[in-house]
Amino acid sequence: MEDLSRYYTLLRDPARRKIIELLGTQEKIGFKELREALGLGVGTVYYHLDMLSDFIAQDKQRKYRLNDRGQMLYRVLKDGNVPPTLEVGKTFSNRVAKWLFLSPVFAKTNKPLGLLPVSIIVLFLGAVGAAYAELEPALFFYNFQYYHAYSFAGTVALFFFNWIGLFLFAELLTYMLYKRVGNDLQLFVCVGLAAIPLAIYPYIHLAVPAFFESLNLFFLDPNIIRQGLLIILQIWSLLLVSAALCFGKGIRLDKAIVISLTAIYLNMAILFMLGRFT
Repeated sequence: MEDLSRYYTLLRDPARRKIIELLGTQEKIGFKELREALGLGVGTVYYHLDMLSDFIAQDKQRKYRLNDRGQMLYRVLKDGNVPPTLEVGKTFSNRVAKWLFLSPVFAKTNKPLGLLPVSIIVLFLGAVGAAYAELEPALFFYNFQYYHAYSFAGTVALFFFNWIGLFLFAELLTYMLYKRVGNDLQLFVCVGLAAIPLAIYPYIHLAVPAFFESLNLFFLDPNIIRQGLLIILQIWSLLLVSAALCFGKGIRLDKAIVISLTAIYLNMAILFMLGRFT
């Protein structure tokens, strides 16, 4: 018999439980009706359907139904075999992961117009910070040596260009790999929010020398600390881009990471071709 622990993990989320219940009671349901019943955004519904892809199928009319494994999952839920801890209990690691990926924030992007100004402000602060810190923004990277090739306004424009380019790249690749279309504004908002770690880095870059001087830590090289912090923020931003794709395009995290890693590898390749990596 199949290990029920996977079922418990899937049923931890109330939206996925409701999908299974709806399909178990109605047998077949279209995407529009399912979305209305859940009250969630398009990308979020697609994400949960993707998570349940081993348990559901679509007929010729593209209506969703439970397959044999899905029927077993429905019986687990109907018979009350889900541990009570799944209803109320959350481990520390789950809470950390939730905020590491900013899931509560991304979940609110199902109404993207509300968070669009926040997303634009994040990009603006990152762009201005890069210009003040005299850093050349290169999407997931910052170059310390080539800033003077750009004016203040040019650096601001370059920062926006990088993240808009990432949005367009993500749109293209999600269509090519997974045939996902639409929900463009939500994805744009999510990508802007994913820039938060790299938007705050220029201010950290400026603050590190003064902080070390105030503590008389002259034996430490500020640039080593800067590079270490940048790597941490790069990793965090990469995870957030993956989460942005989950919520914006409704794909599973493992699929989203493929696109994120492709983006950063392409980013590195372009920097190598431009001679920015030495």
